[in-house]
Amino acid sequence: MSDTLIFILAGLAGYFFGSIPFGFLFVRMTKKVDLREVGSGRTGGTNSMRAAGPVVGALTGLSDVLKGAGAIWIARLAFGNLLDVRQLPWAEVLTGIGTIIGHNWSLFLKFRGGAGTGPNIGWATAVWWPMFPIGVVTVVGLLMTVGMASIASLATGFVIPLAFGIRYFTGKETTPAYFIGGLITLAIVSWSLRPNIRRLLDGTERIVGPRSRRKAAGNG
Repeated sequence: MSDTLIFILAGLAGYFFGSIPFGFLFVRMTKKVDLREVGSGRTGGTNSMRAAGPVVGALTGLSDVLKGAGAIWIARLAFGNLLDVRQLPWAEVLTGIGTIIGHNWSLFLKFRGGAGTGPNIGWATAVWWPMFPIGVVTVVGLLMTVGMASIASLATGFVIPLAFGIRYFTGKETTPAYFIGGLITLAIVSWSLRPNIRRLLDGTERIVGPRSRRKAAGNG
């Protein structure tokens, strides 16, 4: 099997795993509604929480992280013996990119989906486990304070290449693959959040979480 074919298969495997719409399925099972018709219409953890409550939202977020990580683990099992140590990281990165594309433009939802934050944290966690607590703290911290899921997603997308860039340029990583992969996934997440970025610039972005409740109570 050629290296090119392996890289293509890695990306396709990631896309398939990423396409599994956990949020859509969980909300359908618990509330019997189509998540695409609720709130932002996205299928990630924040909109799942909006549609079916915090438990379903947290379960969706965790499942999306696990599908990103799981795709990397399977790629290692499938291709680890077929690629040398310099090539395998690039196959992992292609798999990670594939999961985010699949999540955002799902094969099973007529190419609709989320913003990619969960699988973005997931693939990065499979590569370097501290990305999980870093990602969770970033997302939860910003949701609890700023109250805007788009800012949490963009910040997490930025933190991932920042972390991998620091590791690469300080010699902790010998390959630039993960740093470059993080830049690409940041670009994909940012592209998916174009409507949110416009609302952020206009000052009309949706607010969720504690800040939303404070605003509803007239406390800012």
